Amino acid sequence: MTKIEQRLIGDSVVEITGQGPVIVFVHGFTTTAEFWKEQVAPFSQDRRVVRINLPGHGVSPHPVDRHYTIDAFVADVERVLDALDIGSCVLVGLSMGGTIAQRFTLRNPDRVTTLVLVGATPHGLGPDVKVENVLAAIANVGVAKASQNVIERSFAACASASLVEWAKNEVVQTPDHVARAAIRSLNDSDSRSELSAIKVPTLVVVGAEDAITPPAQSRALADGIRGSVLSVVADAAHFPMIEQPDAFNAVLGEFLARHASR
Repeated sequence: MTKIEQRLIGDSVVEITGQGPVIVFVHGFTTTAEFWKEQVAPFSQDRRVVRINLPGHGVSPHPVDRHYTIDAFVADVERVLDALDIGSCVLVGLSMGGTIAQRFTLRNPDRVTTLVLVGATPHGLGPDVKVENVLAAIANVGVAKASQNVIERSFAACASASLVEWAKNEVVQTPDHVARAAIRSLNDSDSRSELSAIKVPTLVVVGAEDAITPPAQSRALADGIRGSVLSVVADAAHFPMIEQPDAFNAVLGEFLARHASR
């Protein structure tokens, strides 16, 4: 069994495994560090795997007297790296985490050796998750049910009922004030004019059936980052790393091996 060290850094509960070059995983809106659970064992064999529960998500604290914006989350990732004395790392971001990863890389180009963007976009979210609809759903049915409704649209048709149920149980940990602030900030975020400034090797991964951030959005993201690689995972939607972990891990592992000298 892989030994996991848990630390509270600022308002983020961080899960750490393994030793060696660092790979940092950042989850998405209302999801948690556990959405990277299938990457822990394979990548901690020769790397230090750092999974961040963003403030207000998962088991992390959710104080009301702080910001839950993309820029605030970027500062949280910076704080984690500083506290763990990490000079540079492979940075992997899912969905909103991909937006955070883009912004982090633009702000800290020397701290990212390789960038991986999963189910991400250069601007906001896909048309299936418009901010006004999410906010209306939170108002009408509550944040827990609204988040679970998004989860039900986030998996490929072949996903097991048990996996979908597991994910629905994870996202209910994010409270109302966090979800409202985060979705507004994510909707406002736009890196399209800055993508050409990202110079590190970049891998863009998307599930073929992703309705939350459709493949066309990932293609636009890849087109904007010179030299980036786009990988479309079959039989997966918004969460290819847990829907098709073997395929995802192979794609990620091969890309990291190709850029091992960085």
